[in-house]
Formats: sequence, structure tokens, C-alpha cells
Amino acid sequence: MLHRSAFRSISIILVVGTLLSFEPRAVAQGKVWRIGWLDPSVPPTETTPSPSLRAFQQALSRLGYAEGRNYMIEARFADTDESLLPALAKELVDRGVDVIVTIGTPTVFAAKGATTTIPIVMAGSNDPVGNGLVASLAQPGGNVTGFTHNPGLAFAGKALQLLKDAAPNISRVATLAESNGRPWGQREDELQFAAEALKLKLLLNDVNGVKSNTDLDSVLTKIIDEHADALFVFPEFVNNKYEQEILEFISTNKLPSMGQHTSFVEQGGLLYYYTDWLELRRQAAGYVDKIFKGAKPEDLPVEQPSRFELIVNLKTAHALGLTIPMAMLGFADKVIE
Repeated sequence: MLHRSAFRSISIILVVGTLLSFEPRAVAQGKVWRIGWLDPSVPPTETTPSPSLRAFQQALSRLGYAEGRNYMIEARFADTDESLLPALAKELVDRGVDVIVTIGTPTVFAAKGATTTIPIVMAGSNDPVGNGLVASLAQPGGNVTGFTHNPGLAFAGKALQLLKDAAPNISRVATLAESNGRPWGQREDELQFAAEALKLKLLLNDVNGVKSNTDLDSVLTKIIDEHADALFVFPEFVNNKYEQEILEFISTNKLPSMGQHTSFVEQGGLLYYYTDWLELRRQAAGYVDKIFKGAKPEDLPVEQPSRFELIVNLKTAHALGLTIPMAMLGFADKVIE
């Protein structure tokens, strides 16, 4: 087995020909567009491809693009080490890409730091106005546009309320979230406000800097020491990387949980409530198409998700001795039995 560090700065160039039975629609003839893909996730392999990149490519195909014929992708993956992102962004700029698609907020900072001219399409980001990435949602200005992955700080409070509704006896909720080395700020304030309204004690646990199972074990041990009786797993890339370890932890300790990746609830977490991540990647392909056809990122409004999915793992609820309210089951998009 290759050591994890062997993957930390992997760069891959994906140029695979796709045979289609039709000519691309309204695609510039004689040009091969170079798309930069900047992603903090674990690098894909032949057996575990990137779901996000695959969804993006499938959307491009539906728009009439054929990989290897009129576009190619330069992909860079940071393996959850955000310190690598600025250098990876610079590599994409040096490769002369026509557009950079970013996954997650830190990648937008890295890409924007590397170029003020190449269009940047956010395939999911958090509060781009508050973070100074765009001037406004309606008129982004500059070279950054795209899609956010939640409508604002209050969204986490709604997810916390759903966890309380599903497990009404909980009182101490531990979180696994990443501060990125910065103060928690407004996100903590909003969560604390929601927790107080629900009569919950919020226990903040920072996964910033977690680079091994040992690092994660230290965080999880602290959660036990804090006597947490539930766990809220934020959609951090590092949490996704160590998803199996986190799932084993909640199973062993019988903790009701809220996760924000569908795989989390499908494999044993109690609840999932978030936007459709893969749809954000598909929508980003539409913006890339518009830019290739002449649109300027400064004129393309940043869009926010309007629909969110609730998934309930009823099998896990039964194992925890919980009775999920009928109203929640009726509201759920999917119930796993």
C-alpha cells in the first residue's frame, strides 16, 4: 500500500478521447479548450474515480463537448492539504488553462491569488461576498463567479434542529469542523445561537491540521472526554477523507449524527441534510460553457442552491433506539431501511 503522503501533491492530466455520434453544438471549431480543475480532495485512482470530476465531465458531454476533441482537463488534487493549493493553482496558470474550476472555498482563494485574468468558476463555495471573493452575488466583478453550496450561516442551525428533532434527548453535540487556522467567527456565533435556542451545549472540535489517523484519534478522544452524546460532521474535505474512521467512531459510541455528504448517511450515519454536491459540479459546466461562448465572469451572477436534500437512515435510528418523527419521514427525500 502506498503511503498517504505519496499522494499529497499528485497532479494528473486527463486527456481521454470520447467518441460521440454527433458534432458538438455551438462549440468553437478547431480549438481545444484547457480546463483547470483545482480540488482539495484525495486524488482519484482507476478504482476510485472522482465523483465530482465525473459529474462535471458528464455535464460537459451533454452540452456537446467531447474530451480530447475540443477540451482537455488539467486536474490538481491537494489530498486535503490546503497548504499545497497556491502552488497547484500557479501550475494551472502556468499551463495556460482557459478557465479554472474550483472545488470548495480555499481553492477559490488559491486560484484568485494566482490569476486576476483567467476566469474562475466556483463549483461550490461558502459566502463568497463575505470572504471578499466577489463584489456581490448579482454582479461578481473581477474574474470569479459560480455557485455557493449553502444559502448562509443560518443553514447549519437548521441542520442542528433536525438532529435534535430526531434525537430529542441529546444535550451535548460535538462538531467536527475546520477552522482553516482562522477564528471560527460568524459560523461559531450562528451555531451557538441555534444551539442555545435548542438547549444544546455545542462542543467545537477543530480538524484543521488532521493529516493522519493518529491526529484524528486525538480529536475523537477529546469528544469522548467531553461526554458528547451526538456528533455534527461538517462537509470538510478532511472529514470526507476519514469518513470510515468517523463512522466507526459513531457506531462504537452509539452517537446520533448529522453528516453533510450522502455517503456518510448511506454507510451508517443517522441524518444527511445539504445541497446536492454533484449538481453544483454539473452547474459549473454550464458556466464554463457560457464563458467559452464569450460570457465574462464579472457578468455571470453567483447562484445559491434553492433545494436541499434530507436523508434519514432508519436502520441506524432503530439501532440507536430512536423513533424518527413521522413529519420528518414525510419531509425526507430518501429513507434508508
